[in-house]
Amino acid sequence: MKILLVEDSATLRHAMRNYILEAGHEPLIARSGEEALQLLENTPVDMIIMDVEMPGLNGFETTRLIREWLAGHWIPIIFVTGLNEDENYREGIEAGGDDYLIKPVSFMIIKAKIRAMERIAEMRDQLNQLNVELEALSQLDSLTQIYNRRTFNDLAQQQWSLAKRHQQPISALMIDVDHFKLFNDHYGHPAGDACLKKVSQAIKSCLHRSGDILGRYGGEEFVVLLPETDAKGAMRVSQSIGEALAQLQIRHDVSPTDSYVTASIGGATCLRTTGHDLEELIKNADRALYKAKRAGRNRSWVEEVATHKTILLADTDQELLRHFSGCLQAHFNLLTAETQRECLELAIELHPDLILLGSGIVDTQAGAELCNWLARTPKTANSLLALVSEQTDDKIKTLGQTLNIDHFFDKSLSAPTLLNNIVKLLNDAH
Repeated sequence: MKILLVEDSATLRHAMRNYILEAGHEPLIARSGEEALQLLENTPVDMIIMDVEMPGLNGFETTRLIREWLAGHWIPIIFVTGLNEDENYREGIEAGGDDYLIKPVSFMIIKAKIRAMERIAEMRDQLNQLNVELEALSQLDSLTQIYNRRTFNDLAQQQWSLAKRHQQPISALMIDVDHFKLFNDHYGHPAGDACLKKVSQAIKSCLHRSGDILGRYGGEEFVVLLPETDAKGAMRVSQSIGEALAQLQIRHDVSPTDSYVTASIGGATCLRTTGHDLEELIKNADRALYKAKRAGRNRSWVEEVATHKTILLADTDQELLRHFSGCLQAHFNLLTAETQRECLELAIELHPDLILLGSGIVDTQAGAELCNWLARTPKTANSLLALVSEQTDDKIKTLGQTLNIDHFFDKSLSAPTLLNNIVKLLNDAH
């Protein structure tokens, strides 16, 4: 063991250092409590022998700081002191000491105490190792030795958060062994267990990145999360899984689908995580799995998660921009523009589903030209145009007709009514 000796007396340091060496351990030396704390910042030790009476920080004060700094990590600390009153014992134990020796200390006593603390430290290490192993086992499915559903969900949520932070695509696959109940009934449960083990390993062999996560979702159903993967990538992985299962050549003589074990795979891809969550992604993959089964099983079906509609709101009126933003930003991908030029550039680059134009931005010659551009430009021709004003009176409607705008929204409408009207417009157009 590495044993830190904290002692300000050169004579005692020399004697205790020799005791530690003779006991077969490596001594590390600190001449004060402050020096001990500095050494512990960068050097791991297995035990500390601490003098109590030292200038500056005494042994009790140093031990309290060590215990606070190490938090849950326990290191045995033995006090060596000339103080032998009951109160000294109590203070030493409360400070965090594990043993209390009175000077002078013979070699035999210090050797025995070191050995006793060493045994306790070994028991601690064994317990920690068992806890690590138990934690690992608690994360795995007992049959297939891949992640269980709980652990999969925890790890997948971490990857989802990363995808959301970096605005990266993410995909999920739901994999269901075709007609597994028939397999179990025909071949027996031991054969069914062996089949699931082979299937899980075949799926695992198709996942080559550290971020890919495989879990057993229940029974014969497996789930895979694929970070930084679009729909095409998800389809490639699902097809490789199908090929890997085919290579297993596990007989399934009672399957209506094939004479060997096959699987149906449903996939979902979320290109924009904003406004969505992991549960929604998994549900979409589950729906795609249902479609794969309905289409005949032994196949893959991957779909993209429908993203929020994009609305571009353009006006020179800051109050209108704030009012509409407050109503819409939680339900749509909302963009805003304050000039005709900015509006046109955003519309061409992002081709929103709906362009809301305030009367302040269209009630000019430049506004009329903007509407003409939006109607003629191929990338924006399919976007709905709507005029927003304080009221939809005849003057506004006439202006809208002049600009070939057929939809109107009254700014004074309540937020729920305004939202419902916009949703209805988008749904009707779809």
